[in-house]
Amino acid sequence: MQTGSRLRRLFTTVCLPCAGKQVLDLRLMMIKERFPQSWRDQLTQLSFDQLTAIQEKMFEPIAEGQTVLGVSPTGTGKTLAYLWPSLLKLTSKKAQQLLILAPNTELAGQIFEVCKAWAQPLGLTAQLFISGSSQKRQIERLKKGPEILIGTPGRIFELVKLKKIKMMNVETIVLDEFDQLLSDSQYHFVEKICRYAPRDHQLVYMSATAKFDHDKIAENTLQISIDDQALDNIQHFYMQVEKRDKVELLRKLSNVKDFRGLVFFSALSDLGSAEEKLQYREANAVSLASDVNVKFRKVILDKFKEHQITLLLATDLVARGIDIEALECVLNYEPPRDLETYTHRAGRTGRMGKEGTVITLVSHPEELKTLKKYASVRELVLKNQELYIN
Repeated sequence: MQTGSRLRRLFTTVCLPCAGKQVLDLRLMMIKERFPQSWRDQLTQLSFDQLTAIQEKMFEPIAEGQTVLGVSPTGTGKTLAYLWPSLLKLTSKKAQQLLILAPNTELAGQIFEVCKAWAQPLGLTAQLFISGSSQKRQIERLKKGPEILIGTPGRIFELVKLKKIKMMNVETIVLDEFDQLLSDSQYHFVEKICRYAPRDHQLVYMSATAKFDHDKIAENTLQISIDDQALDNIQHFYMQVEKRDKVELLRKLSNVKDFRGLVFFSALSDLGSAEEKLQYREANAVSLASDVNVKFRKVILDKFKEHQITLLLATDLVARGIDIEALECVLNYEPPRDLETYTHRAGRTGRMGKEGTVITLVSHPEELKTLKKYASVRELVLKNQELYIN
């Protein structure tokens, strides 16, 4: 059994060596030559000295206007992979050229924040359009002529029907997490939105998973897939606990020094019950359930990012929408239903080469058997407010 201090080192952030680094460095130099000085300064400030594989491979096809589909593991910089080349093609003061669709408000908001940081130095404006926010206010924003529109399909389609978003101006449509956008619940909106666009518009599909209906993808689409390599920077663990004691274990984990975790629940009812019990026991835990309004969700996320909240409770609805820099740990309240769900949850930690930890609570031998199909796991135990590898 190892010391608790050994485990806590798993929660520090360390950049790992990148395979083919020299090649990617050369590619970054060639691409950086096409960046404005403001972007080069920004890259220097961010200590951004190499490209990920998806960023390197997607740049030219998008810049050349090709319809392209990119698949790469979570945490590999897919947002910048399409933003950089897409933004460089835009003309300042020409409204509604680029439309980015996301399957949920969290992901749309995250894309918006990243986009603003790179668009503003180019004199470009982005606006966010999501359900749960004032439609009237969003229409007012459109009058200012933003070049970039980011939103969820339902709200975007409402504004298209009202003729406030003029799809004939749109030159590029990005479908971020396209496998979700092409699912039964969202596809009818996406399909209708695309029908309003010019026939020769560019489509960019991005996702972390290759599971999708190929019949829904545009013809002559260039497909770029980065192998879902095993990420050595993420360590996978489990903790044995009786089902009735899970909430108490979460409370104890919230008191572990330097611990911060995103806790995933499969059922909304379990999440609500756990939050109520944890807060009654004065644990530093807050939920990000789907019924929390957009403004308050942002407040919660910001507090979690600033380490003011120890446990953030969520369902899979937000699994793909949350991007928290250097998130130390993902916790599964129970083993996820399948490998794909486990992968997406795990992808919230260990992003961009930093270290991460996934801990799954198991109450039955069958659950452990299932978990071992998803990852190579080791057991953790909690003793005297410290975690030990058993």
